[in-house]
Amino acid sequence: MGWCESPPGPMRAPSCRARTAATRRVVSTAGIDATLTISPWVGGRSVVIDLSVRRLFCDARDCARRTFTEQIEGLSTRYGRRTPRLQDLLRVIALALAGRAGTRLATMLHTTVSRVTLLNLIMALPEPAVTAPRILGVDDFATKRGRVYGTVLIDGESHRPIDLLPDREADTLATWLANHPGGEVICRDRASTYADGARARAPDAIQVADRWHLWNNLATAVERTVIAHRPCLHETDPQASARAAAAAPAELNPDTGGEKWVVTRTRERYLAVQRLLARGWTISAIGRELGLARHTAGRYARCENLHGLTDRTIRTTRLDDYKPYLIQRWNDGCTDAARLFREIRARGYPGRTPQAVRRYLRPLRTVAGPVPAPPPVPKPHRVAHWIMRHPDRLHADEESRLKDIMARCPQLNAVHRHVRAFAQMLCNLQGENLTVWIDAVRADDLPVLHSFAANLHNDRDAITAGLTQVWSSGPTEGQVNRIKMLKRQMYGRAGFALLRKRVLLT
Repeated sequence: MGWCESPPGPMRAPSCRARTAATRRVVSTAGIDATLTISPWVGGRSVVIDLSVRRLFCDARDCARRTFTEQIEGLSTRYGRRTPRLQDLLRVIALALAGRAGTRLATMLHTTVSRVTLLNLIMALPEPAVTAPRILGVDDFATKRGRVYGTVLIDGESHRPIDLLPDREADTLATWLANHPGGEVICRDRASTYADGARARAPDAIQVADRWHLWNNLATAVERTVIAHRPCLHETDPQASARAAAAAPAELNPDTGGEKWVVTRTRERYLAVQRLLARGWTISAIGRELGLARHTAGRYARCENLHGLTDRTIRTTRLDDYKPYLIQRWNDGCTDAARLFREIRARGYPGRTPQAVRRYLRPLRTVAGPVPAPPPVPKPHRVAHWIMRHPDRLHADEESRLKDIMARCPQLNAVHRHVRAFAQMLCNLQGENLTVWIDAVRADDLPVLHSFAANLHNDRDAITAGLTQVWSSGPTEGQVNRIKMLKRQMYGRAGFALLRKRVLLT
């Protein structure tokens, strides 16, 4: 450092002599000041360093470097506008906060820098070397939710991200695995895309399905089963007849007293689909004949309980939570619908007109004497939550109501039994019992759980490993949450290259 080297080639001079020019005084006030003002002994005052260096000249006419100045190691660099220490500080700020937020922090440190400069510092950093880990975690993340997705790969042992892929296609993952062989375990979610990519280029690796996704998929199947058996959620006691007389059934129109048109239409569609299905028609042909979407025709074809199907058409209303109060006020002698509407509005009812209250009270005007208040019917998602929760974490009233529901519905009782068995298998890592559990589910009349069990059977090896191995996708999900934080920090406008740099270097 401080001596010139001639460029290679035939015109290179035999030697390059340098002479020392007169000592020149150079004053640095940019990066040095910013570095020293953060020291505790300067008291926040700006510091100017008076530094003397030598400027050197080369006498060779064919030398490309005619003049240059000696550098102070750790303090100055060629063509540098900041000291190395300040440059390192700005890199740390840029990686932690990115553009505008990093600029604000740098300003507090008495350094003026633009957001573009900070982003350029990030992009100029070299990427870390990518090595194939023994335990690989794979999951997707959204760059534009619902439209554009990427893939994050992490080391399952150190929990550090090792690479980001621009999409979540099987071929992209397969190419990465081909370029980085050596993985022994691949932790993934239930998506078939990653399963196909791993199977193509890493056939010897053990695929481990994530346990949280298994439990979440089971919860979805349980809630759908509870919805199919919604009539079982209604309590039956000696006053059931009085309650039935107190209010019109949900399937009847309170204005006309006749059956609701949506219930009639559902029944007619069901009978038409079953009639064509008995003749040997396919689902697609039935849908074209009746003008139904294919999945709608399939739902009617698979339905075994017409009452449960018509019950799905009954929608809950915003008035349901206020019906016990209306019955109480009715028994107190208040029969004015407008007044009752104002009272429940004060209690939080979001309706704007009293028409719903009038329709609900119309059948009560024909009932003599006090009307028993209808017991609150639990929502299907609430019952599914009771079934999925650990029995020791249920309150006494929740446990009692769940027992009553299971006593009225053998199917939900069977669902509860299967959920307990699956939870024990998942918590104790007893994956060898998976086949037995699938056979037990298929033995009961539970169509929704049959579909869930069929999906488990199709991916049985990975699920068995997920219920046996200690590895999971938990660390990968944590990195996905960190990626979401970094995206929000940059207002969702960061490109894939910048996002990848920040994920891998922080």
